[in-house]
Amino acid sequence: MDTTSRRRRWAALLGAGALAVAASGGLAGPAAAASNVDFATHCIPPAVAGIPPIDGTTTALITVDNAAPKVGDTVTVTYTVVKPAASNPTAISLPADIMTPSGKVTLGGAQTGDVTVVGPKKNDPVAGNAPFPSFSMTGTFTVTTAGAITLSPGDYNIHTSYILELDTPCTVTNGPAPVSETVTASPATQPNTRAITLGSASGNPGDSVTVNGSNFTPGATVTLAGRSGAGQTADTATVTADGNGAFSGSLVVNDKTTTGVVAYEGASWSDETGAGPAAYTVIDNTPIPDNAQKISTTVKAGTLSMTQAGDTVSLGAVDYGKGGASGGDLNTVSVKDFRGGVAGWSLTGKVTDFTGPGAKIDAGALSWTPACTTKAGSPSTCQAGSSGTVGAAGATLASAPNGTVTGGEFTVDAKLSLNVPAFTPPGTYSGVLTLTLS
Repeated sequence: MDTTSRRRRWAALLGAGALAVAASGGLAGPAAAASNVDFATHCIPPAVAGIPPIDGTTTALITVDNAAPKVGDTVTVTYTVVKPAASNPTAISLPADIMTPSGKVTLGGAQTGDVTVVGPKKNDPVAGNAPFPSFSMTGTFTVTTAGAITLSPGDYNIHTSYILELDTPCTVTNGPAPVSETVTASPATQPNTRAITLGSASGNPGDSVTVNGSNFTPGATVTLAGRSGAGQTADTATVTADGNGAFSGSLVVNDKTTTGVVAYEGASWSDETGAGPAAYTVIDNTPIPDNAQKISTTVKAGTLSMTQAGDTVSLGAVDYGKGGASGGDLNTVSVKDFRGGVAGWSLTGKVTDFTGPGAKIDAGALSWTPACTTKAGSPSTCQAGSSGTVGAAGATLASAPNGTVTGGEFTVDAKLSLNVPAFTPPGTYSGVLTLTLS
């Protein structure tokens, strides 16, 4: 055999990926969440290797970054082949970083389908006749259905780049493989779009105010009520929403301390089934007694504003061929609400694609974990937005709800993470995150 023929023969063996059989075993029973599972595997070496198909056992582990997502969330999946169904079939040591794995994770239960996963071109050297090393692959899927979603290891392929470019596909025998991880998805939070408007913003004690409502439950009985600060007054009335969820009713307002009007379904007020408060003032027309003076002052309304600690964020570097999460911190945003009244506020953000040297990273690769604190004494309490993807469509960073009395000072922060694909060309990638306060 000449030198060229020997080189090709060794290259075929090196590219086989799963050639020497590990001890064969039966399929394991159902596994607990996030646990190693064993499954029978059928591997086909490259034809040039001259080696017959291999039947062995693979040990694998599936993990996720979020085991309790909501419908619409993106879940990152990591498929780790803890023990491939093969060993180095030669006495020749194999060099580092010649293996690029890819595969599938099988979804079952509430949501079915396959998740494509890919690993970096990275492996430790393999001694002659030694077991092939463990490797990991990652991918993502979007949750579309609430309930328990199972994740099982699927087929995988080992691509090697050493003298020749070769593939060794390994398929699950008598699939699906056992469940290695389970996520429990909850329904997406449905926004409360109920709304009310008033026919007038003020009136004398005993006047009626017209209340118009929209987006209530069709046919629901709706209570109209006065509010004084955070409490409900004795002034109430009921109306019935029509087939479109709309209504028009009137409420007689007697309580001079009234600051607003609300409407709600059910026995008592809740943010989930109510709307308002809409601002309403009772004009105190009580006559001034003889030899008395009525003294008044005015509190001027301010504005809703925000400032940020900086306009540049540098995320951590990732390795070419490995990729993964590039993390950092959003510059702190300070929100001041000095408007008075009943309106809350919302701080949202959206991001562009990250462009670099001849390539780009999709805007959907940026996610955040928001945090929000309220300065002591503020009437409102801010709420951090949900952790998850920011993307071009945008997401809520923080908010404060409507209330009878609102306002205050708030500090908003977020942990940022950009999921960089493994083989993104080296260089600097930049996108613009735009924040909007309303």
